Amino acid sequence: MHTFQEMNLPRQLQRALEAMNFVSPTPIQVQAIPVAMAHHDVIGCAQTGTGKTGAFGVPMVVRLLQQPQETALILAPTRELAVQIVEFLIKLTQYAPELNHALLIGGMSMSTQLRALQRRPRIIVATPGRLVDHLQRRAISLQNTGILVLDEADRMLDMGFAPQLNEILRYLPTTRQTMLFSATLPDNILGLANRYLKNPVRINAGSVDQPVQKIHHSVVQTTPEAKNDVLLDELNTREGSVLIFTRTKHRTDRVAKFLSKFGYTVCRLHGDRTQSQRDAAIKGFRVGTFRILVATDIAARGLDIPHIAHVINYDLPQQPEDYVHRIGRTARAGAEGEAICLLVPEDQGQWRRIARLYLKDEGPAHAKKAPVIERRPKSPVSLDNSLPEQRPRIIPRVQR
Repeated sequence: MHTFQEMNLPRQLQRALEAMNFVSPTPIQVQAIPVAMAHHDVIGCAQTGTGKTGAFGVPMVVRLLQQPQETALILAPTRELAVQIVEFLIKLTQYAPELNHALLIGGMSMSTQLRALQRRPRIIVATPGRLVDHLQRRAISLQNTGILVLDEADRMLDMGFAPQLNEILRYLPTTRQTMLFSATLPDNILGLANRYLKNPVRINAGSVDQPVQKIHHSVVQTTPEAKNDVLLDELNTREGSVLIFTRTKHRTDRVAKFLSKFGYTVCRLHGDRTQSQRDAAIKGFRVGTFRILVATDIAARGLDIPHIAHVINYDLPQQPEDYVHRIGRTARAGAEGEAICLLVPEDQGQWRRIARLYLKDEGPAHAKKAPVIERRPKSPVSLDNSLPEQRPRIIPRVQR
């Protein structure tokens, strides 16, 4: 199956896909859409950035058009992912206005969400905690839910949403179609699938425990004292947008403030930011107002911005399994990307664990062996002579 036209989709949906310039389905979509359209439960597993949202969105819209009395529920682990799913579905249903939606996430006005629910939405996209709030208020009924989607299910369990998921299960009809999508399938996810799904068809598209092949990995060895200087050197010799991951909210703020002092356009994203601040950061990064986004692991899932050229791990992730999700923010939709790790001596053990998991075929030649950079003098030192003569305009001049 090479095109969406071969899937015999409803005309409204086909027109929307054409307007979105969606011509050829991705491997996960080729496998999952026909199975889901046949009303089977699905466990879909594929690398991040391979089109899982379309893999459940297309068959979901088909079913809702065929069954006007049914509704759909999509659960996502983070607000950012929920917002992106809604944005995708708005485009996917642009010629089917009867498929209205409601977005139920924390950080948004409860009264706004209640008004959206009063319009009896056909599609509900929610984070588990906020959905439980509405269920306990009796502001929503899930009795007509014909299709349930659990997106990034492994992340939902990692974030501790198992109690909320079990609570939501009590309100769902036993007769429904359920689709679970994830980038990894650890044992706890399979246990979740056993509770939610009935005789699911398991679909794997590619190697799900490895990073996208078009990502080049490099390592820069440094010290805690020199890490900021090394970060500036890396940024100053690269073109394109950059996503920088830090371990804590405080460090996110500190790194963003540091880079801003050197003329970089920087936004930041972490759990203590308000929803409007988080939305503004993502929007500004997406449209190019900001070249750099500094974020905690809140940005490791669901952030679908095709133009991210580089992912820099200022800090390594606390869990080795999160490495593949972080770097999956680059090299999306077939593009190439680069993942850079700034390693301090105490990171060596964690890096070895990551390398064993995800870089089995990567030899020492793939590591960028840079000397430890000592802290530079406090007096300003121009680095212009160390840079190429034709410096891209997108990279600001760095003075130290």
